[in-house]
Amino acid sequence: MADQELPQIYLITPPEIELSRFPDQLGRVLDATDISCVRLALATRDEDRISRAADVVRETCHARDVAIVISEHLVMAERLGLDGVHLTDGARSVRKTRKDLGDDAIVGAFCSASRHDGMSAGEQGCDYVSFGPVGPTPLGDGTIAEHELFEWWSQMIEVPVVAEGALDTEIVRSLAPVTDFFGIGEEIWHAEDPVAKLADLQAAMR
Repeated sequence: MADQELPQIYLITPPEIELSRFPDQLGRVLDATDISCVRLALATRDEDRISRAADVVRETCHARDVAIVISEHLVMAERLGLDGVHLTDGARSVRKTRKDLGDDAIVGAFCSASRHDGMSAGEQGCDYVSFGPVGPTPLGDGTIAEHELFEWWSQMIEVPVVAEGALDTEIVRSLAPVTDFFGIGEEIWHAEDPVAKLADLQAAMR
């Protein structure tokens, strides 16, 4: 896919968001560039906090015709009027989630760096497979989704693929020809100007 057109941006929220500030910040990013989808990926397990965050993020996204999915919380995706769910357990929940949410929902699967999990998730009906982290990070067990995995996937598999986790301009430049989406989150939210930081990453894709 990616040798014909540039990868799309799949935006990931910070793990903690300030409800009084984040919707404006998110709105500025959505207004500045084309975003294919937003993932609500909060660290908290508090249902009330997730619900309140989902409401404001959904309104911000849907006002601009941008889809929003939520990490893991399958039941909440339906209840909160979101467009789907991002699963973090590889292929394990894909079939059941697809059955529960129906054909119209977005179902994505994070598969770390496992080619086998990615293929299984694709066979079970997910809309995209996500691999990462793609760069060194103190989080996780040190596993990195290498360029070779994306290269193989882009040649062999039709299910869209997302590269995410510890992105920088060099990695973006390297992976741009072999990925469909970049999952961008902390890389821009820590910056003083998220819009400018995203523009830098996008420039590296060309």
